[in-house]
Amino acid sequence: MLEFIIPNNIVCHAVEAMLFASVACAVLSVIITQVQISSIGFTMAHAAFAGAAVGMFLSLNPTVCSIVAGVAVAFLIGPLSDRARLSPDTSLGLLFGICMAVAIFFIAYMQTLGQGFSAMGLLFGDVISLYREEIYLLAVICIVAIAFIVVLYKEITAIIFDKRIAESVGIRVKPVYYAMLFVIALTVALCLPIIGGLLLYVWLVTPAAIALQFCNRLSTMFVVAPTVAAVISISGALVGLEYSLPVAPLTAVLFSAVFIAAVLLSPRRRVTFRKI
Repeated sequence: MLEFIIPNNIVCHAVEAMLFASVACAVLSVIITQVQISSIGFTMAHAAFAGAAVGMFLSLNPTVCSIVAGVAVAFLIGPLSDRARLSPDTSLGLLFGICMAVAIFFIAYMQTLGQGFSAMGLLFGDVISLYREEIYLLAVICIVAIAFIVVLYKEITAIIFDKRIAESVGIRVKPVYYAMLFVIALTVALCLPIIGGLLLYVWLVTPAAIALQFCNRLSTMFVVAPTVAAVISISGALVGLEYSLPVAPLTAVLFSAVFIAAVLLSPRRRVTFRKI
């Protein structure tokens, strides 16, 4: 898609993948942070991680397995809390522990079988060995994430403000909430091969955290977060490939550096003193 700008196919594919993945994750990161469900994003990221590890071990399509695992966990969160009489945080902690244990077990077992190198991509991502079809899927999920925000913007805004008030004015909170989890699960599963299970959480939280330092309106955050994420991710891809550095870990470090700089430069830190 960007071959007319970047003639090198490997670099072009890496930039495209990082661009679409970062925009999709950044758009959803605004919802995740504002609805205060960052722990859900964290749990689903590791659920997709576990699904991909099981799929790789069984010689199945890791992407399909990660989608199934992510969607399954997304729809287990509510019923598990209700039927087991557990708080949402406890349910998420249990699911996270189970998913992480499954992922680490199969990755460790694959290393004993001599398949450790292929499993490393699940941990830290791999932007080199991408197929064109994978990039198309990332472009589709990026469009889906943006369309989800545009179509349900009023409902999402109301839920962020207050769930009970949203329900009282006739908004069907549960369907919107589960649709939100479904889109997050799909995005996480498709971004997993590029970013890696251990780093994906950075993309799901940090862009919104950076935007929050300068934005006072939700609509502005939905623009600033993906823009910042796209610039950082493309820079990480170009610098990483130029100097033979791991792209996803380097980009995660850049996200952290930009977040620290944003906190230091944020207008929210300014304190005004009134003269007595």
